[in-house]
Amino acid sequence: MTLTVRVVSPDKTVWDAKAEEVVLPSTTGQLGILSGHAPMLTGLDTGVMRVRASKNEEWQAIALWGGFAEIEEDEVTILVNGAERGDTIKLEDARTAYNEAQTRLNQVTPGEKQAQIQATQAFKRARARFQAAGGAV
Repeated sequence: MTLTVRVVSPDKTVWDAKAEEVVLPSTTGQLGILSGHAPMLTGLDTGVMRVRASKNEEWQAIALWGGFAEIEEDEVTILVNGAERGDTIKLEDARTAYNEAQTRLNQVTPGEKQAQIQATQAFKRARARFQAAGGAV
């Protein structure tokens, strides 16, 4: 049996296809989904989702910027604030953005809560894009 997987962001559908396996970056850790999974609703963190159409195919990576996933009757619906397929991201651009975001995060003055939150979110997005493009952190 297979899963029907849809990844929807406010401006586009990033993925809409059958899949054998899905791994999601839930707010409580990595969550693996196979057909027959119990119904559930979970929050998603900014991170990398991995999906494999069949056992003979490579894993596809999708960077997610947080949201929710609903699993019900072999359908996985993922609603996110933003998403980008790893095969559309240029690795060197993602590496540069990741390094710049890490530098900005390290330069935030302690006590500046708003700047800390913004820098942390930018770093998590840059890290997810870099990992989805195939970079190792």
